[in-house]
Amino acid sequence: MFILLVEDDPYIAKSIQLALQHLNFSIEHASTAIDANYYIQHSAVDLCLLDLGLPDQDGLELLALWRSNAIDVPVLVLTARNQTEQCVQALNNGADDYLTKPFELSELIARIHALGRRTRGFASNQIISGNLTLNKATQKVYRDNLELNLSRREYALLEVFMLHPDQVLKNEVIADKLYGFQENIESNALNVHVYHLRQKIGADWIQTVRGVGYIFHTTEQ
Repeated sequence: MFILLVEDDPYIAKSIQLALQHLNFSIEHASTAIDANYYIQHSAVDLCLLDLGLPDQDGLELLALWRSNAIDVPVLVLTARNQTEQCVQALNNGADDYLTKPFELSELIARIHALGRRTRGFASNQIISGNLTLNKATQKVYRDNLELNLSRREYALLEVFMLHPDQVLKNEVIADKLYGFQENIESNALNVHVYHLRQKIGADWIQTVRGVGYIFHTTEQ
């Protein structure tokens, strides 16, 4: 999952980044509304963590702008404001959930998982395709009830595929979800991860669409 964190407090932002990266999330940080607006429009963001107290624009205004432009990325508002009417306004402006500072990272992670399930229409943290089972809470993958030893990138790649079954995913979209806006990524890095993932789950799950990207089948071909 590719998460955009919009937070102007560097200490809070760093803490959240480290925690989510440890859990195999790809995360990009923006400290201003201008940067946030750029990322949300030019990358395949799955979820936005939005602080309301931004230095250049009120977060509520930014959220309302996104929704008016039909940007439907799920948004979890992070706010130091504890007044009920402001939280209600955030929800009315299109927020999917909110969390009041200070908060425990464990609660933030739980809400991210819950919002991801709700957005994707899943009732639990398990995603099942044929004999493959991926558990987002435990970060484990099983084939025929046997746990697979996947690297962090391989797990993240498989999660992207299983969340978008039977869809052609462009290389640049997959790269966004794996790496965010990181620079200096080797041109063949994605191909290498796909190669190793195929070796571990079975080659026929993932089909190459030449010149475009890949498609993950709901059952092994």
